[in-house]
Amino acid sequence: MPASPLIASEPRWFKSSYSGGNTTECLECAYVAHGALIRDSKHYHQRGPIVSVGSEAWSRFISALSSAQDQAGSAKP
Repeated sequence: MPASPLIASEPRWFKSSYSGGNTTECLECAYVAHGALIRDSKHYHQRGPIVSVGSEAWSRFISALSSAQDQAGSAKP
């Protein structure tokens, strides 16, 4: 994920780095002026559902994931 999201007039979708190698397990995200859009990549051609997330909620979500990852990385077996 880029440190500073680029916002374009048309959503520019990218796949999650945590998506599985199987093409049926991919999420895609696009940054927009109000926050982020999320979709299941297998619905791309069918114009399936898109979840719209506001900037503040997206920022908190990313922070929570980062914090959880940091905590998991510091856990000792």
